[in-house]
Order: sequence, then C-alpha cells, then structure tokens
Amino acid sequence: MAHQPHMTVGAYLVRRLEQLGLRHIFGVPGDYALTFFDLLEESDIELINTCNELNAGYAADGYARVSGIGAVCVTYGVGGFSVYNAVAAAYAERVALVVISGGPKTTLRSRLHPNLLHHTVGDMNLQCDIFERITQGAIVLTNPTQAVRQIDETLAACVRYSRPVYIEIPADMVMEACGEPDPWEPDMSLHVDEDVLEEALGETFGAITRASNPVILAGVEVERLGSRGSLLALAARTGFPVATTALGKGVIPEHTPHYVGTYMGALANEEARTIVEESDLLLCLGAWMTDLDLGGYTARLDPNRLILANSERVKVKHHIYEHIPIKNFLNGLVSRLSRGDFDGPDTARPVGARRVACAPVADTKLTTDRFWGRVNDFLRDDHIVVSDTGSATFESLKLRLPQGADYLSQAFYASMGFGIPAALGAKFASPQRRPIVFVGDGAFQMTGQELSSIVRYGQNPVVFLLNNDGYQVERAICDNAYNDLLMWDYALLPEAFGAPRGLCVTTEGGLESALVMAEDRRDSLVFVEIRLERFDFSETLRRIGERLR
Repeated sequence: MAHQPHMTVGAYLVRRLEQLGLRHIFGVPGDYALTFFDLLEESDIELINTCNELNAGYAADGYARVSGIGAVCVTYGVGGFSVYNAVAAAYAERVALVVISGGPKTTLRSRLHPNLLHHTVGDMNLQCDIFERITQGAIVLTNPTQAVRQIDETLAACVRYSRPVYIEIPADMVMEACGEPDPWEPDMSLHVDEDVLEEALGETFGAITRASNPVILAGVEVERLGSRGSLLALAARTGFPVATTALGKGVIPEHTPHYVGTYMGALANEEARTIVEESDLLLCLGAWMTDLDLGGYTARLDPNRLILANSERVKVKHHIYEHIPIKNFLNGLVSRLSRGDFDGPDTARPVGARRVACAPVADTKLTTDRFWGRVNDFLRDDHIVVSDTGSATFESLKLRLPQGADYLSQAFYASMGFGIPAALGAKFASPQRRPIVFVGDGAFQMTGQELSSIVRYGQNPVVFLLNNDGYQVERAICDNAYNDLLMWDYALLPEAFGAPRGLCVTTEGGLESALVMAEDRRDSLVFVEIRLERFDFSETLRRIGERLR
C-alpha cells in the first residue's frame, strides 16, 4: 500500500513562509481564510491582527522594508479589494510582499454554479485577474498536485524581483494532501548576458576614467535588489560624492564622508543639487527618474553625462544594454576599479554641516522650520524614521540620519496613511529599534486607528502628529474648502486605546518637554500633537506647491 502524504497545501505554504524567514504575518480574519488562519496560529509565524485590511497591507509593507520580505493574509473580495491599494504601493516601490487570500471552495467556483456567494461579485476569477496587474505573479491553488510547484515558483519570484505576489487558496484546498517540502533555497538568479555586461562595463569604465568630476546618484533599487554592499564598495574605492534620490534616502549611511544629501532638483538641498548637476558624469545607480525624485521636473540632468543602471538594464549615455542585473553590473564595476589601473580624481567632499541645534525659547510659538531643526538632534542610532505622505515626507528628507538609523517613506506612490501601520510592521521586523513617526493630520485621519494595535502589542514608537489644520500639501497647491478637516482632539486618542494621554504642543518649550518625556518613556508609546498654523509652509513645500500648481 502506497504511503499517503500527511502534508497539506496550507501547511506547505506556511512551511515555505517560515523558510523565507517570516516571523510575523498581518491580516484580518474572514470566513474564506479561517482554516488557513488556524494553521498560522499553530505555526512559528505570529499572526498580527490589524484594524482593517488596508492597514494590514501597510504594516506588511513596513515589515518588508526593514526585514526584506513581508506577508499579509485576508479573506476574499471585501478583504482582497481592501488591501489592494497597499499592494499597489508595494509593487510601485519594489517591496517583496506575499499576499495570501482565502477564497470560495473550488466546488463552488464554476460559472455554471447557480448561487451567488457572499463577498464576491459573481466572477470568481476577478480578484486574481486584478491582482495580476500589480504583482510579479498571481495564482489560484486549485490542484493539490500542482500547488507545490506553484507555491515555490511564486515565492521565488517575490524575492528574486522584490515585488509582491498573490496566492489565492480556496477554503477546501487548505487541508488537501500534497507532497512534503524539501529543503529549499529560492532561485535568486536573473538572466545575465555576459558579453553585453562586459561591453557595458567597458564603456562605463572608460567614461569614469575620462571624467574629472563624477558623482553617484543612488536610488531605491540598490537596497531592494541586494546591492548596497557593492554601492558602498564603489563609493569607498572611487571617493566620488554620493547623493540619493527621495525614494532612495537611507540606502547609504549618511555619516559617510562621501554622502552629500538628497537630490530633488530645485526643490530641496541646494548643496546636493549643485554637486549633482555640475558633475561631468552622473552614475545613476538604482535611481528612478520619477517626477518627485526630479523635483517636479526641475532637475537639470544632461543625458550626455548620464549612466543609468536599473534592475536589469544599463543605459550609458545613448547606448542601451539589456539583461544586465544591477547587482552584476555593480560587482563588475567594483572589480574593474580594484585592479589597480584606476587613478581617478580625489573628489571626496565632506558631509554638509549638520543643522545648528536650536536653542529653544520656551514661550515662543513653534513653527515648521523650528520643529524640524530641533527634532533632527533627537534622532538616535536605534531609530527607524517613518514618514507619512504629505509635507512630512518633504521635510523629513532634510533630516540627517544617525549611523544605524533607518528611513521608510512612500516617496513615489505617495499614499497618505502609510505611516502609523507601517511603523507597526517595522517594529515587529526589528523589535530592538524604535520607530519615530511623522504624520500629518490628514494622513492620520485615514489610518490612525492602528494606534490601537500599537498599544495592544505593547510597542513604543514616538508619534509626531503634525496638525496643520487640513491637507497642507494640497493647500500649498490650491487653497480651497476641500482641504479642510474636522479638528480632532488628537492628544486624547491614545487614552481611548488604553495608553497614556498624548501631549499637545504649541511652543518650543512644550516641544522640549515632549522630547524629554519620549526619552524617559522608552518602553511605551509617546504621542505628541504638534499644532502648527495652516499656512506655515516651509520653503520646500512652497516651491513644490508652485511646481505642481
């Protein structure tokens, strides 16, 4: 009698998630997913319940940005479509995210079945079809024999390309028997055309040796595709100044002697702008040419002086080389530069001076510029800065991160409401570190209820809620009544969730008291409402408003 396998499809998927290093998964229970939720409860992966599916997606995204991969599990229809926006953001910004959705039973999925099922719109393939547009791969597990291969290939694609994947598991497939999982290392290799790579390296090396003032502009793909080490080696070997794009902030330690700041065209950081735009060769490594990264298209970058290296493509001035993964390109470049035949110019520049510490004037009304000038000196090596979309994003780009600190922000997809749930996920990914969250009142009103999960799980972020009486970044573009919000008493909200009441700060002295309290209460949530004038725009925000108007 043949041996009957005791492994099930659901258990196989859980085992593979464990092998990928996942220690937490975020989600909201629903009837189509409950059997799979039961398996998670029995596993080594801790299930973190959030207030809604959108927040679960943002939390998994924040987790993935810190740990390398995250996962979210929801029910069909109402859960899947609710998490969709967070998955779209992860796809746009190359975040490795595993999206698992329960689904109706396979026996009920036929188009000939006469009954309409709850949480569906009638077409049982619709959810997978929609997720296929914003994932590296989308599958429905309908055959236990094929499920093993499907799961392995889909999860491998997630980590290989650093993009979300979608796995739908019908309720009656979870406990279907399948083969045992073998020891597994996902295939991370990408196709490399070695001849094309050598040609691209040769042309790039020649351009570097002829340049007198080269600069590196580093972007997010360096981090997402495992090339940070090669970037640091390249910077150390050449001494070239290194700037980052907005989306790439944090990919290089900002205490290094080569770092010159965040480049955003004419919108921020004149020092970085001058260094980048006056270079005679700009090595754009993993950087995306987005409207925000280019400062609303105020960037002045000469295509004849550009080398663009992205995920699987290198463009040297006007020559395009395909099938060259950025990791292979950077490793090859470092190898060539280390052979001893490179004697480039000593172009290293010191880091720009840190902001002079603000001497607080106790009864003086707090302003935007004074807040950001002071809070930079509050940041520590063990902090994870989480900036929500809005004016907080643009101002936080000016912060100089201490050695060891990390930075999370949606600087491309720019979905408001990311910050609070992303901080929840980031803390689970790195429990020894402390999230420092900057969130506007508009973004907070979208997802701020996730403070309750932060309290529930005993986390200790410092949340700075920047209350400028409405959608300030939109107001900078066009001031009208649609930018107004109902004014909440924000400082009372933590108490409603079972935490100590927050502080409402209006003066520089009040901010000092809040920062002292944050240091004293390092093991618990500290919530600080910073009440600012609605038209207290920084110069950066004023410029952005003018460009977008």
